Amino acid sequence: MSTTAPDPLATLGALPGVADAVDSVRKAVDRVYGHRVMRRRSNEVTAEAALRGARGSAALSGADWNLEEVRRRTDFSSDDESQVIGAALRLTAEAGQLLSIWRQSPLRVLARLHLVAAGGAAPDDAVGRPRLAGEPVDEPLIEAPLPSAGEVAGRLEGLSGLILAGSAAPALVTAAVVHGELLALRPFGSYNGLVARTAERIVLIGSGLDPKSICPAEVGHAEQSRAAYVAAFEGYLSGTPEGMAAWIAHCGRAVELGVRESTAVCEALQRGAA
Repeated sequence: MSTTAPDPLATLGALPGVADAVDSVRKAVDRVYGHRVMRRRSNEVTAEAALRGARGSAALSGADWNLEEVRRRTDFSSDDESQVIGAALRLTAEAGQLLSIWRQSPLRVLARLHLVAAGGAAPDDAVGRPRLAGEPVDEPLIEAPLPSAGEVAGRLEGLSGLILAGSAAPALVTAAVVHGELLALRPFGSYNGLVARTAERIVLIGSGLDPKSICPAEVGHAEQSRAAYVAAFEGYLSGTPEGMAAWIAHCGRAVELGVRESTAVCEALQRGAA
C-alpha cells in the first residue's frame, strides 16, 4: 500500500479565509495584466514596480524615503538609511535573475541575496552565510526572540525541502510562508527583512502568479504600516491556524495594494504622464 507524504503548504491553503484571499489576489492580478498598457509597455511597468517595491521594502526596514528621492539619488553609501535603500534596489534588480536557481537550490539563492544586499557593508566572512552561534543580528523592526544558529540551520533545510518538493498550495500561501519563515529565523547578521521580502517576490514571480513582476507586495506591506506588518507577523509566529491565516491574508492584501500601485502606473502611462 503506497502512501503520499502530507503537503503542509496545501494544508495551510485550506485554512478558513485563505481561499478567499487567494481568489481576491488572483482576480486583482488578472485585472492589471489585462490592462491595455501591458500589451506594449510592460517593461516600463516592471521597472517602475521594482523601484516602488524597493522603496516600500526599505521603508519597512527603517529607511522611509520619498519615491522621487529614491529615483533621483545615485549614491547610496553615505549613511545607514542610504545603505538600506541601496540594498533594496539591488535586491529587486537581482530577484528576476535567480528564478532557475531558486527551483534547484533555494539556500544558494538566499546566500546570494544576502551577498547582494550587504554590498560590502558587512565583514566578508559574515556575508552570504547563515549566522553562527553568538553572532549578533541587526534587524530593528522584528523583536521576537532569535532562534539558535542550530535551529536556523535545521529550519532552513526544512524550508528548502518544502520548496524543492513542490506543493499544490497557491503561490500566495508559499510566498507568505517563505517570507514569514525567513523573518522568524533572521538567518543572516543583517538585511533579513529585505531578503525575506525579496524571497517572497521570487516565489510570486516564479510561480507564474506575477511573471512580469508588476505586483510589488513590498508596496502593500509598507502601505499597511510597520505596526500592521509586525502584528500580522506575530500571527505567523504563533503557529495557530488563525494566526497563520491572518498572516497569509495580510500578504494577500499586500499584493493587492501592489496591484493598485501598478494599475496607477498603467493609467499614468496611458495618459502620457509617466
